[in-house]
Amino acid sequence: MNVSVTQSGKLTRTRLLKAPSLIAATLLGCLSAVASAGEYEQAKRMHDRLVGAPATEPVLNRMAADIAEGDAVAAAYTAMEDPRFYSVTVKNWVTPWTNRDQNIFRPLNDYTATVIGYVRDQRDFRGLLYDDVIYTGAANLGLPEYSNSNNSHYEQLQAQNLDLSDPAVLVETAQSSVTGLPAEATSGVITTRAAARAFFYAGTNRAMFRYTLMNHLCNDLEQVQDATRAPDRIRQDVSRSPGGDSRVFLNNCSSCHSGMDPMAQAYAYYSWNYDTEADPEGNDGQIEYHGAGEIDPETGTRVQAKYHINANTFPLGYATANDNWDNYWREGINKHLGWDESLPSSGTGARSMNTELAHSEAFASCQVKKVFSAVCLREPQDGNDRAQIDAMVGSFSANNYNVKQVFAESANYCKGE
Repeated sequence: MNVSVTQSGKLTRTRLLKAPSLIAATLLGCLSAVASAGEYEQAKRMHDRLVGAPATEPVLNRMAADIAEGDAVAAAYTAMEDPRFYSVTVKNWVTPWTNRDQNIFRPLNDYTATVIGYVRDQRDFRGLLYDDVIYTGAANLGLPEYSNSNNSHYEQLQAQNLDLSDPAVLVETAQSSVTGLPAEATSGVITTRAAARAFFYAGTNRAMFRYTLMNHLCNDLEQVQDATRAPDRIRQDVSRSPGGDSRVFLNNCSSCHSGMDPMAQAYAYYSWNYDTEADPEGNDGQIEYHGAGEIDPETGTRVQAKYHINANTFPLGYATANDNWDNYWREGINKHLGWDESLPSSGTGARSMNTELAHSEAFASCQVKKVFSAVCLREPQDGNDRAQIDAMVGSFSANNYNVKQVFAESANYCKGE
């Protein structure tokens, strides 16, 4: 039998009809399973973007077959079986969130490892901001033990190129059992050593709130300014007349601090403890939390001294007495961030405040946009892209906030580019 094959790999029916009927029926039944060159190219592009490296021939064949059958999302999941999806793609995706310079070239740490674990295990991604969870290397790997004062455990986990896709290598555990923080004081990646080193270091702890807002709600303070909110919770260190002009405070300072300060109060018991003389950069420091009965000598309460810094700038300002927080942005222009009305708009401590942030519509939209940009290698540009973002936000919510599904759907959308 003389059967010709087209450039795309499809058998031509003119020659096929001359074949005996049984053979013809068999070959016709195979036509739908033959992947075209275009489908192989899409599979290759999808794998390159999700993994950062070429696929092996068997993997490429599986992916191309899935695409040919109309299930490109399954093809993406096949690509994400490669350990490099976690050790390269996800690590590079999250590393800029862990430092003030937003530098991608940083070693693995407890923050990045925990995000990798959440993606791999397809956990509710909102819990990243408030669960009592941390991911570490398994105890039987011969790694240095987790330490509150250095990052050696994770640097060795990376240096040995261990398979982070293996649940027997990167394991989930209670953060409170590893770090020594009380369970109620843990708050997902926010209370990891890496986050504390970056954002509880020195300052007034407003940095932790600002970078959480940037990294997880995709809004910096400029985007959430609202001068209509009450300024009653703005701390004493903020001048009410910078440069002798009270209009600067009313039009600029107040618009950020009126909403930020009542929320950042949730971090009032946390700091980064380090030797300012021997270790001025704080590299060997560790997170500090004032638990019940622990009194700061400068404030006379559990509140860290940094919350009363420069109190003489405006003595009549708000003096932080505890870690109670209120969300003034539930009303006004920042209502569009989509707060969860089933949650209270106030509470006590970091965990409840970060739950407020994580359950906002802005949090869900932010994760989808960041994944889209990482996989498609560009920002959303037009109406089609924005419609796809909206669809993926809906899917993210419907799939229990599984961010791995967002990676797959983004890869599917961009596979033809």
